[in-house]
Amino acid sequence: MKTLNEVYGEHAEMPFISPKYETELLRKPIAKRQMERTEEGLLPGHIILLWRIQFGTYTTKSSHHKYFYTTYGIDAQKELEELITMGYVRINSAFESINLVSAPLVKDFLKAKGVKGLSKMKRSDLDAALEQHFTEEELGDLFEERSYALTQSGKDLLAKYPDIVAKHPQKKY
Repeated sequence: MKTLNEVYGEHAEMPFISPKYETELLRKPIAKRQMERTEEGLLPGHIILLWRIQFGTYTTKSSHHKYFYTTYGIDAQKELEELITMGYVRINSAFESINLVSAPLVKDFLKAKGVKGLSKMKRSDLDAALEQHFTEEELGDLFEERSYALTQSGKDLLAKYPDIVAKHPQKKY
C-alpha cells in the first residue's frame, strides 16, 4: 500500500488528513484541484464552507460534514475559525440566533422575567417580548448555540467562485 506522501506528493499541498479517514484517503485520494488555492489563498473547501453557511442552518453545534475531510482535505473547524478571523464569516448574536431555541423554552425565559399572557403569544410575539425584557448579554447567558452568517466580504467571495460550488453535489438545505 502507498504512503500518504506517495499518494499526495504531486498535489499543490498536502491535504489535512484526519486519522479517522486516513485509510479511506489512501484508497480514494482527494483530487489535486481541491488543493489548489484561489488568489485569496483559500482552498475550494473554504468556498464550500462559505456556501454551506450561507443557507443559514450552520450553527456552533453543527457537526462538520465528512466531505470537508474526504473530498476537500480541510479541517473544517479550524478553517471555519480562520474564515471568521479573516472576516468572511461571523457568529450571530443571541438575538440573531433565537430561532434555534424552541418556543416552549423561550416561554420559560419570559416566565422567569414575570411576563404574563404567554399562552396566547405567537412565536413573533415571543421574540418581540424577548427584546423588551432581555439585554443581549442576559439572553446570551440562557443558551449557547449560535448561528453563523456570511459577512459582505464572505458573500462577495462566494459569488466570485460559482465554478467551485457548481462542482459540488447540490442538495437543498
